Amino acid sequence: MKVHKVVIQHLQHADKINKLSHLLVLVSFLGTFVISRIITMLQVADLFPTPNKIGDLHVHHLVPGIILLLISGYVAISFWTSRRLHLLMSILFGIGAALTLDEFSLWLFLEDVYWQEEGRISIDAVIIAVAILSLTLVVGQVHLSHRRQKRR
Repeated sequence: MKVHKVVIQHLQHADKINKLSHLLVLVSFLGTFVISRIITMLQVADLFPTPNKIGDLHVHHLVPGIILLLISGYVAISFWTSRRLHLLMSILFGIGAALTLDEFSLWLFLEDVYWQEEGRISIDAVIIAVAILSLTLVVGQVHLSHRRQKRR
């Protein structure tokens, strides 16, 4: 079976159990986290430009993450009846959450400890977030199965 058919089947199944927005948050979260870590590693190795500097000011990627969280949350709350907008905001929320939690240690220590031992807390925060997001998908599946069995 081709990969795109498998992806479509999973998306349709998630849509059927009303968990498509949860799946989009999870996938966009994981994808963004992996990409941001790769880019950051490449920047440290001087293999990728660092465009997040404004003069001497270093703009951490949690800043656009927080902005995306604020925008996606507000739009999702304000325009919750629009399905397309709801799904788009799910993706933007996942991206914003990943960018923000990837620098969780910066919130905690108010210092740039990204590559130090304390920076490990960011990885822990991401693991916890992925576990919670994954759990919402599993609970949705179990809940749907339980409802189907009750109808029989």
